Amino acid sequence: MTTDSVIRALTPPPSDAEAEAWRSVLADARAADLPQLPAPSLVEVAGRIRVRPARGRAALWAAEDGVAGLLLFSDAENQHTAFLDVLTVRPRARRRGLGTALWERVREELLARGRTSVSAQIDLGGPGQAFAESLGFGCVLPMAWYVQDVPEARRALPVREAAAPPGYELVCWPGLVPDAWAAAAARAHCAMDDAPAGDMDEQVLAWTPERLHASQQLILDRGGALTTVAAVTPEGEVAAYTELVLPDPDGPRAVQYDTVVVPGHRGRGLGRTVKLRMLAEAADRHPALRAVATTVADENTPMRAVNEALGYRRERGTAVFQLTL
Repeated sequence: MTTDSVIRALTPPPSDAEAEAWRSVLADARAADLPQLPAPSLVEVAGRIRVRPARGRAALWAAEDGVAGLLLFSDAENQHTAFLDVLTVRPRARRRGLGTALWERVREELLARGRTSVSAQIDLGGPGQAFAESLGFGCVLPMAWYVQDVPEARRALPVREAAAPPGYELVCWPGLVPDAWAAAAARAHCAMDDAPAGDMDEQVLAWTPERLHASQQLILDRGGALTTVAAVTPEGEVAAYTELVLPDPDGPRAVQYDTVVVPGHRGRGLGRTVKLRMLAEAADRHPALRAVATTVADENTPMRAVNEALGYRRERGTAVFQLTL
């Protein structure tokens, strides 16, 4: 039986050895639980635990066979809640109390910081769900991971012919959205407000140019790559956009962040158009890229239909779980 005496809080920034030890735990757990996914790279892991979050403070704990990371939001709207970014135990050490000991450290931090709830995104049907439910977490937003095979999609889809409908132009922004477009892009991000959010305690924040650039800069500071494709109007409006993030620019798997069509521009195929152009851009910029993954809420029927038409297949169920303290 382990005790929390073997658990240590990581003092920022974690050392190279601490980052590699963290990566090793995640890699072993992923190999057992999600063998279809590539192992996390050191670039991805080190960036995530070394660079301060854009929206608050991270608290990190590590043991020889387990890690936990908590995001404590700093914005006024969400100082009552937090996000459990990771709590993972190496397979060889499971069912020995380490997960519970890590959770106790997390819980102590939550209570010390006056948080009344905490959420986490957890894959369905695996050890994480069973453990979370044993602690009292409940599902508040069911989703699924969908994945697109990049080489296959490039062969099957007319990515080179992707063109915006009349009245729109497609633009691509690697890295930060240019200052000249930041305000329009922030307004477009606010269209995400009508996306399904279930019963999550976390409050949606208004997007501003400053918040948009801060969230994008975080990706770059962590060593990742970001590309935005947008459909814009002659009047300077961002009518639709999609974002692609590679946590490791040389890695085989990317994550599709938001894909949004602003109300008033829907029903014109803009969602499909920006995703097609993104596929071409990403494949050209990142030759090692083999898969694009994204999460979609079960109730978001329109986006699931767009993804299905583009060759995405359902990979596994996931959900946001939440606990009231």
